[in-house]
Amino acid sequence: MKRTIIFTLLFSAVLLMNCEAQLIKDLKKMVQPSASDKLTEEEAASGIREALIKGTTTGVETVSKLDGYFKNPEIKIPFPPEAKEMEQKLRAVGLGNKVDEAVLSINRAAEDAAVAARPIFISAIKNLTLRDVFNIVKGEKDAATRYLKKNTSQQLAVQFRPKIETSLEKVDATKYWDDVITSYNKIPFVNKMNPDLAEYVTEKAIEGLFVMIAREEENIRKNPVARTTELLRKVFGN
Repeated sequence: MKRTIIFTLLFSAVLLMNCEAQLIKDLKKMVQPSASDKLTEEEAASGIREALIKGTTTGVETVSKLDGYFKNPEIKIPFPPEAKEMEQKLRAVGLGNKVDEAVLSINRAAEDAAVAARPIFISAIKNLTLRDVFNIVKGEKDAATRYLKKNTSQQLAVQFRPKIETSLEKVDATKYWDDVITSYNKIPFVNKMNPDLAEYVTEKAIEGLFVMIAREEENIRKNPVARTTELLRKVFGN
């Protein structure tokens, strides 16, 4: 009887030890991925580049289509804030249609010029360092967008402006803007003004583009369905 009790106690102790050992192994797996699950530096870099290319491509395609800016309240380019008084006076004297035509045309110009951004983004993405990759993977939900903004904004402004100027002419925005300025400056007792339209549209077009890229980045980080390749799933799944 005593032997049976001793044997039972020993068996239970061994069984408990085995259970504890298995539990420890399972916990280690949870906090330490297996070798096949570990993310290499090369995979991380490739994954971030892939995500950035996907995000910028989607962002550019979204804003460059018809009404990409104009019918998106988040990025629609309004009448220049510094010309708000001009807008109000024109609407007050029944010339609101000229303001509306100008607003539509400057958004059309931004949509037309947006495609020029993609090669600039691709160039910046190719120059990602491992330090950049680490900061993006571990960073905030818009870390990749911030990287692009920091490394492309100046070049975008330089290359976007002539594109915007061409687009403003192409969609008659310059004509509508000149009509607005001429109409306003004919109103008695107003201060004459003529804001730099090309500079304003360039700035707002770039700003709106980054808004859409940030949205796509957040989608890839949060939504597994948006990770359309195995590499994206591995990078952002980890």
